[in-house]
Amino acid sequence: MFHLRFPKTVIALFLILSVVGTLIAVNRLYFRFSFEDFFPKGDPDLEFYYEFKSRFEPDDNFLLIAIHRKEGIFEQEFLKKVKDFSLKVRETAIEIKDSSGSPWDAGKNLSNIKGKKTFLANPVLESQSLMQVEFPIKTPFAFTAIPAVHIDEPDRYEADKKRILSDERLINAFISADAKTTVVILKTVDNIQQEVAEKMMKSLRKQLDAYKFDEYHILGRANFQTELVAMQIYEFALSALVSGILVLLIMWLIFRRFWGVVISISSILLGLLIFIGIVGVIGKPLDSMALLYPIIMIIVGTSDVIHVMSKYVDELQKGNKQLDAIRITMREIGISVFLTSFTTAIGFFSLIFSKLEPIRNFGINASIGVMTAYFTVIFFTTAILTMFDANQIIKLRTGNDDSFWKKLYSAIDIITQKRKGLVMSILLLTVIICTIGIFRINTNTKIEKMLPIGANVTNDFFFFEKNFSGFRPFEIAVIAQNGKTVDDFEVVQEMAKVEAQLLKYEAVKSVSSITWLYKSFNRAFHGDRADYYKMPDKEDFYKYQAMAEQAGMGRNANIMVSKDRKYARISSRLLDIGGDNIKKMTADLNNFIKKNTNAKIVSFRQTGTGVIVDKNLVYVRDSLLQGLGFALLVITLIMVLLYRNLKMVIVALVPNIIPMMIAGAILGFTGIPLEAGVAIVFSIIFGIAVDDTIHILGRFRLLKMEGMETEKAISVTLVETGKAVTLTTVVLFFGFVILLFSSNPPAVTIGLLISSTLLSALICDVFLIPVLLRIFKY
Repeated sequence: MFHLRFPKTVIALFLILSVVGTLIAVNRLYFRFSFEDFFPKGDPDLEFYYEFKSRFEPDDNFLLIAIHRKEGIFEQEFLKKVKDFSLKVRETAIEIKDSSGSPWDAGKNLSNIKGKKTFLANPVLESQSLMQVEFPIKTPFAFTAIPAVHIDEPDRYEADKKRILSDERLINAFISADAKTTVVILKTVDNIQQEVAEKMMKSLRKQLDAYKFDEYHILGRANFQTELVAMQIYEFALSALVSGILVLLIMWLIFRRFWGVVISISSILLGLLIFIGIVGVIGKPLDSMALLYPIIMIIVGTSDVIHVMSKYVDELQKGNKQLDAIRITMREIGISVFLTSFTTAIGFFSLIFSKLEPIRNFGINASIGVMTAYFTVIFFTTAILTMFDANQIIKLRTGNDDSFWKKLYSAIDIITQKRKGLVMSILLLTVIICTIGIFRINTNTKIEKMLPIGANVTNDFFFFEKNFSGFRPFEIAVIAQNGKTVDDFEVVQEMAKVEAQLLKYEAVKSVSSITWLYKSFNRAFHGDRADYYKMPDKEDFYKYQAMAEQAGMGRNANIMVSKDRKYARISSRLLDIGGDNIKKMTADLNNFIKKNTNAKIVSFRQTGTGVIVDKNLVYVRDSLLQGLGFALLVITLIMVLLYRNLKMVIVALVPNIIPMMIAGAILGFTGIPLEAGVAIVFSIIFGIAVDDTIHILGRFRLLKMEGMETEKAISVTLVETGKAVTLTTVVLFFGFVILLFSSNPPAVTIGLLISSTLLSALICDVFLIPVLLRIFKY
C-alpha cells in the first residue's frame, strides 16, 4: 500500500490540499439567500410569472416600513417626519461594486466614482406614504385631487382620519385599523442582490433612527435576505464550533491519549477543509442548507475514525504488529467503512431529483463531503498511525475494561434468542402506530415556521400579520379576450366581481387594481359618500374614464395595466394561514371565477411569487418519493451484490425502513408540515441508518465464512460490533441534537427527526437483525 510505504508524502499531500481548500474557501465562498432559488425550474406557471413580470413589475420588490405611534398617527410633527422620511429615502445613495450584466443595471444611473470599480446608486426607486395619497374630488368646474391628509391643517385631521379609514384601498395597506401605525412603501430594484440589500438596510435603519421614531417594523425581501444570511453565517460558525467541541470530548473519552485525540481531530478537520475547498471550486454560494455541512463532515468523519481506530486497537490488543494491524484494518474495516460512506452519500445524492436548486446543491455537496471524509480518514489517518506507537494513540485496556459492553450485548443476544415473538410484536405495533402517524402528515407550511425564533425579522413579520395585510404576494393576471381591452366597462366589471370575492376570504385584507379609480370617481361624484365607493354604471364609467385621462389621473393606474391594454393585474398580499389553506382558498376562487365571470370577455390566472413558492409543495412530495426510491433501489442493489441472498437483503432493509416510518410518524403526530427543508431528512435517514446494518452484517458474514455456526456468529457479532455501532450512533445523535439549539425552525426539525430516528435505527439493528437471522435460519 503506497500510503503505508510513504506516509510522510501522503500526510504532506493532505496538508497541502487542506491549505489550498482553505484559501479557495476564503476567496470564493459566500452566503446568499434568494427567493428565486426556491422557484421550481421548468414549471409552466413559472414561465407565465416571468412573462407577467415583463408586462408589469415584480410583486416582491417592495419594502414596507411600519411606523408606530401609540397615541395615534394624527399628530402634526409625527406626520411631517413620516413625510420627510418617505421623500428623503429616495435620495439614499450606497456604494456598490461594479458588476456589469447584473440585475442591478437598472440602478446605474447615478454618479460613478472615478478611478474605482464602484459606483453610487440608490436601490430605492420609489417611495409612497399616506401623505402622498390623493383623493379625486368634484368641483363646479372639473375633477381635481386633494391630499388624503391635510398636514398643515390639524383641525381637519379627524375628518381626514374618518375618510381614510373608510377607504378599502388604504386601510390595512397604508394605515392600521386602529390608526396607530402608518406604512411607508418602498419600491426597490428587481432581484436585489445580497451586497446591495445589506448596505441598503444599514442605511435605511440609520435614517429611521435619526428621525427618532418610537417604534418601527420592516417587512420585505431585502430585509429577509439581510437578516437570514446574517443568521446563516452565525449558525454556520456556531454549529462548527459546538460540533468540534463535542467530538473533542467524545474522542478523549474513547482514546484517553493526547495523540489519539489529535490524530482523530486532525483527520476530521482536514476532511472539512478539503471539502469546503471543493465547494469553493464548484462555485456555488452557501445558502440556508449550508448550516448542515460542518455538522455532516464532523459527525460522519468521527464515525469513520471510530470504526477505523477501534479495529486498529483491537488488532493491536491481539498482539499484531503495527503495520499488520493497519493492513488488517484496511482489509476488514476499510471495505465496510467505504460501503457505509457510499450508502450515506447515495442517501444525500438522491436529493438531485428535487426541482429546487438549493436542495439539489445540498445533496450533491453533502455526498461529496461524505466521500471526502472517507478518503481522508482511510488514507491520512492510517498513514499517520505508522508514525506513532500504539500506547501513544490509546490507553490499551487491561483486564475487564470492556465488561460493560460485553454484558450489555450478551443480554441483548439472550433477549433476541428467547423473546423473538415479543420483538416481532413490538415491530408490528410500531408499524401500525407509524402508519397512523404518516397518514396525518400535512403540507400546511407557514412562513412563520421558517423564520428565526425571536429575531427582529420574525417580530416584524408578526407585527405586519397582526396589523396589516401580511407578506405573501398574491397576483391575479387579467387577460382581455376577443378584441376587448382591460379598460372596457365589461372587463372591469368582471374584475370587480373577483375582487369582491377575494375580500371575503380570511387571508385577504386589501386588494388593489384599476377598479379603485372608477370607484373613487363614483364616490367623489356622489358627495364623497362612502356607500358610493363601488363600480359606476356604464355611462358614468366612460365619463369618469375620460375625466381621469384629461386630469392626468390615469397615470397611477398604468402600473396595473399593460401598455397594450390587453393585460391587467389584481394585486394583494395574503396573511400567513398556511399552504394547504391557501390552496383551498385559491381552488374556491377558481371555482367562483369559472361560474360567475364571462370567459368570452376576460380570463383570470393566479400568479406571483407566492403561487410559485406554494407549488414547491407538489415538487417536494414528488422529489421525495423519487429520491427515496432511487436510494432504496441503489442500496438494495448493493445488498444484493454483497450478499447474493434474498433473505439477507430482507434482513438488511427491514431495520432501515422502520426508522424512516418513525420519522414520518413524528411529523404526523407533532403536526410539523412537510416542507422542502424537512423533506430531505428521509433520504438522509436511510443513507445514515444503513451504516450500522452494514457493519453488523459484514462482521456476521465474515464469521460465517470462517465456518462459525449461526448462533455463535450472532453472539460474537453483537459483542464485537456492539460497542462501535453504539459509539458511532451516540456521536451522530449528539451531532444532530446540536440543531435543536438552532434559531432556524427547519434546522430544529431536521435535528429532531434525525437524532430520534438514529436511536431507533440502532435499536432496530441490534434487536431485529439477530431475530430475522434466526427466523430465516441463515
